[in-house]
Amino acid sequence: MEQAFGYPDVQNVDGKVSVVFPPDHPGHRDAAYHDRRVAMAEAAFRTPAGAPAPDVAYTAEEDAVWRTVTTSLVDLHVKFACQEFLEGISRLQLPADRLPQLSEASARIQQCTGARFSPAPGMLAPRDFYSSLAERRFQATQYIRHPSLPHFSPEPDMIHEIIGHGSALAHDRWADIYELFGHTVRRLSTREAVGAVSNVFWFTMETGLVREDGDVKACGASLLSSCGELENIARADIRPLDTAAMQNQPYVVTGYQPVLFCAESFGDLEEVLRRYLTGVRDENPG
Repeated sequence: MEQAFGYPDVQNVDGKVSVVFPPDHPGHRDAAYHDRRVAMAEAAFRTPAGAPAPDVAYTAEEDAVWRTVTTSLVDLHVKFACQEFLEGISRLQLPADRLPQLSEASARIQQCTGARFSPAPGMLAPRDFYSSLAERRFQATQYIRHPSLPHFSPEPDMIHEIIGHGSALAHDRWADIYELFGHTVRRLSTREAVGAVSNVFWFTMETGLVREDGDVKACGASLLSSCGELENIARADIRPLDTAAMQNQPYVVTGYQPVLFCAESFGDLEEVLRRYLTGVRDENPG
């Protein structure tokens, strides 16, 4: 397993943007990488909510990280990805030789399902992130993981956002579920209820599994955007799909998931999530 690390602290105080990496982050002592992250965060903070993402002049090194990971993922997707993901990524037609612009990927997704990306400076508060999904708007980062750790990143970088979530948002059935998560969080008022929904999102949209012809396939964005996570599936404790259990199951954001949940089919996953999301209440998040 590649080294795990904590999330950076991204803040905008009176127009002064700061990105503070924890000591174990590979960018902690990389001044050039730090400056890139600050510049991208500043651009995201300046962009009005819902406006298209500004273009980024990606470097040759950043394009090389994209090529390294996407080349490795091609064969892994054939082996591990569910059919709906393969259909979605085919619709995106992502370039193999360079990082796509977030606006470029967003335009493709919007043509497919009406969903779109808007820029985020980094990790968002749960209610902020989920609420925008009700508009079919996914707030995505524009930076890419540090080149020293290409095959796993606990942070949601461009590889995670575009390959993982973008492929799902380009598929009608997936895009409908994202939107439903957004409407559900918008009507909830307690932190406990939003936290319960967030757990379910993590174990389905991020790290979910489905069965296809008896085989276990990945459908979650975190799994499908990480070479290491895909190869680790066989070592995980795979349990039947159970939203009540998901709500109380601790999850790991800085390493591979020790516990995963598997639906009997993609249709089963859709049905269970729709029933859960339309039924969850503040007073009874379980």
